Order: sequence, then structure tokens, then C-alpha cells
Amino acid sequence: MTREVRHAGLVARRAQGRWQGVLIEGPSGAGKSDLALRLVAAGFRLVADDRVIVWSDSRRLFGRAPVPLRDQIEVRGLGIVAAPAIDLAEIELLVIQGSPERLPDPAVQTVCDVPIPCLKVTFLDPSAPMKVCRALTAFDAAHKRRI
Repeated sequence: MTREVRHAGLVARRAQGRWQGVLIEGPSGAGKSDLALRLVAAGFRLVADDRVIVWSDSRRLFGRAPVPLRDQIEVRGLGIVAAPAIDLAEIELLVIQGSPERLPDPAVQTVCDVPIPCLKVTFLDPSAPMKVCRALTAFDAAHKRRI
């Protein structure tokens, strides 16, 4: 089992009886927590903010918050605020900060020796939460079709 701590956020949505996690990575100040807050407003649940313990098991990737950071999120302009979180989620999508191409080829990055679909978005773009939702659905559907 491979395990590491990543400077990232993790949110998840419940679908088909399981938590589908989205790992959000980018430089400090890029808007990771802002995107996580907007995804929570869109129906996701917080798993971790700022630091995520990530591990692989049987070619699946999981994440959770370190105990001292559990149930809280940083909100710029307000500070650290309480935010109920779920214990862990299987990570099914990696979202990274960047300017997306108009028609990108599917991208995959390896985290803890597990290949994960990767989406590049501008975190503070108003449409970023919808792009994440669409990508999570599209990658899940492609996986079921074994593309």
C-alpha cells in the first residue's frame, strides 16, 4: 500500500451507493478551497481541505483529512471555519489548476501508483464546479464502457 500527504483538497459526491472523490490540487492561493466550497454548495461533501492523506489499495485510490484538520475549511477573508466532513472517499478524479485547452485529449495522472483521470480547470472560473461535475460523470461513464 502506497501512502502520501498531498497539498490539496478533497470533496465527494454520493452516487450509485458510493462516494466519488475529487482531489483538487494547485498552488497556494489558486482557489482550491474556493472551488471546494462551491462544489459543496452544489451537493458535494467535504472530505479534506489543505492537506489530504492519500493511499492506494488494490489499484484504488482513497483520501481522508489528517485528524487535526478534519471538519474545517479555510475561507479567504473569514479564516478557518467549521465544515462537517465525511471520513474518507475513493478518489475518482484529479482536478488541477490551469488554463484548459478547448478540445483536450483525455488526460491521466498517476497518484500513489494508481492512474486517475485528470481535468485541468481555472479554479475561480464561475463554470468550474459544473465542469467538475460533468467530468466526473463522463469519466465514470467511460470507465463503465471500458473506454
